[in-house]
Order: sequence, then structure tokens, then C-alpha cells
Amino acid sequence: MSKVLEIKNLYKEFGEGDTKVEALKDVSIEIKKGEFILIVGSSGSGKSTLLNMIGLLDRPTRGQLVIDGIETSDLDDNQVSLFRNKKLGFIFQFSNLLSDLSILENTMLPRKIAKKTENLVSEAKELLKIMGLEEQLDKLPTKISGGQLQRAAIARGLINNPSIVLADEPTGNLDSETAKTIVQLMKTMAKKFDQTFIVVTHDRDQFGEVDRIITISDGRAFEADNTEMEVMVK
Repeated sequence: MSKVLEIKNLYKEFGEGDTKVEALKDVSIEIKKGEFILIVGSSGSGKSTLLNMIGLLDRPTRGQLVIDGIETSDLDDNQVSLFRNKKLGFIFQFSNLLSDLSILENTMLPRKIAKKTENLVSEAKELLKIMGLEEQLDKLPTKISGGQLQRAAIARGLINNPSIVLADEPTGNLDSETAKTIVQLMKTMAKKFDQTFIVVTHDRDQFGEVDRIITISDGRAFEADNTEMEVMVK
């Protein structure tokens, strides 16, 4: 299995002088293609900051972040935007679908931004069919349930066939039964498309068996739930 993500000695600091806070401290992680990874930790531990680093939504203070063999710190802002849209898919706690676009239009949007429209409509419809949303294509987000919104958000996150899908508390706004459905759907899609999923969650038990668990504690990364020894995750 090839490496899809390499994080090397990554630091993220906010503020200066007496107000400086180290949100991430010397984090080194390697993740392989097709792995389903959980990132867990208490509030303020740095897990969301780490997800923002991987998602290129913020830049590290120092260290390296390599995605599909590309050192991302070498990219300028325009290149980062293009790279993010091509290589990364996002699923948020709230679906963040655009309210004035249909479910189908929302799903197709990342591909339209990337200007890769060949077979787009048919591929988007097929993806939404897999999600069980074939009857919801022309509906607006306000006309479907929360669980259906998250399914549509997963489809949108996968439409560009990204190297990594990043999910930030994707079940945090759902009831327990709907959450189970969404978790199983993400796992199914990960296997079907050989996608790497990196999921930040406060509810580890909800996800059952996964490939690996990375715990973030005080800005440092540890394997699984063991915080006694810092590791290089491989």
C-alpha cells in the first residue's frame, strides 16, 4: 500500500511572545492509501488544527506535509486552492450544502470548480444512487432530512475522486441510528473506491473497527489510545 500522506515534524503556533500557544508539537504521521483513520482527543487537544493542516486550510508554522508525493509548503495560495480541490474531499459536521442549489447541483460543484465536466451528471447521479438519494436529486437541501444531507455531503466529498477524504465530526449533528448509517456508508465508500478517510470524532465507539486511531493530546500525536509513548505512525 502506497503512502498518501506524510507529516514530518509539524508544528503549529498561534500568537507571539507571552501569548504564544503551540497547538501542534512535532507531529509526525504516515498514512497509506485506503486506510480508515480516526483522530480523537479532548476539546482543545489540537485534533481540529491537525485536520485543518491536512486539509490545507491553514499553513503550519514549520514542518512538512506531503500529499501524494507533493510537498505542499512549496505551493502558493492559488496552487493550494487547485490542489485542495483536486486531491482532498471534505465532510463537515453540518453538511454545508448551498441552500439555493439542488442536491445534484451541490454534488457536482467541486467538479465544476475543477472544470472537469465530462460525464459529470451521470457520475454524480450514480454516486447519489449509491447513497440512496436517487429520489432526492432535484430537491433543495431544506427539503430533505439531516441524514440525507450528510449522505449528499459524502457524495460531494467523493465526486472528484480525492486522494484523501477529511471528515470533521461527520456524525456530531445526527441521532444515534442515523449516525450508524452514515458511519457504515463512509466505510463502504472507503472500500468501494479505495479511499483514504481521516475522521475527527469525539465519539470513538460510534465507529467500531477502523484501521488505526491517532490520539492527539496537548498538541502531540500518539498511536491509538496510548498516551504513554509518542510514536511515528506508520
